[in-house]
Amino acid sequence: MASNPPSKCCVVGFRHEGESTGTMTKVADKWDAYIAKPSGTQKTGKALLFLPDIIGIWQNSKLMADQLASQGYLTLVLDIFNGDPLPLNRPDDFDFMGWMTKGSTGNNPHTKEAVDPIVQAAIKTLKEEYGATKIGALGYCFGAKSLVRHMTTTAPFTGIDVGFIAHPSFVDEEELAAINGPLSIAAAETDSIFPAEKRHKSEEILKEKGLPYQINLYSQVVHGFAMRADLSKKQEKYTRVG
Repeated sequence: MASNPPSKCCVVGFRHEGESTGTMTKVADKWDAYIAKPSGTQKTGKALLFLPDIIGIWQNSKLMADQLASQGYLTLVLDIFNGDPLPLNRPDDFDFMGWMTKGSTGNNPHTKEAVDPIVQAAIKTLKEEYGATKIGALGYCFGAKSLVRHMTTTAPFTGIDVGFIAHPSFVDEEELAAINGPLSIAAAETDSIFPAEKRHKSEEILKEKGLPYQINLYSQVVHGFAMRADLSKKQEKYTRVG
């Protein structure tokens, strides 16, 4: 595995201040999403698919999407958890693996088999409803796996042309080796889910693949820094990625 499964560090962090300006919508009349649109009416044919960490569509992901839209990119934040994301700062004894395999209700799993159709529907929506001809994607923690899985030339795992992932979790080496486009990775200096050995292994895989790639290592931060940083700390504020 190119990165380890999620754990407690995937839901701890800080809520950021601000007022979101996008709107909630539906993908395929079924799954929740948040859409942030650039100002003006000009269509560029380019869109961003935002695949969040296990906290899903919330204050921080909305604000990050708004920031991306302000730079001219239509951005869709997708609820890949089918209405069952996790609140911030879970207790120490929370059963992450139980949540992933069964969901909070016991019949709403968050396995790759459950998440893949949601991502495929979002890609289709960006193309057919929003006119996207090129799709870049951002995947944070849990969302990184879905991004990597849909950055191939093998149907139905297609549609993402270029990707950015931060502190990835649950990505298999075979999945990373199958990508077919440029990939950028943001890594934390301290991260039990994406530690140095996993980062170096990912580098080997990407080098062997021969496609453009970039791996940035941020000092003095931990897993989750790109989504849930403490912005009162200078180093964490500097490394916020979005």
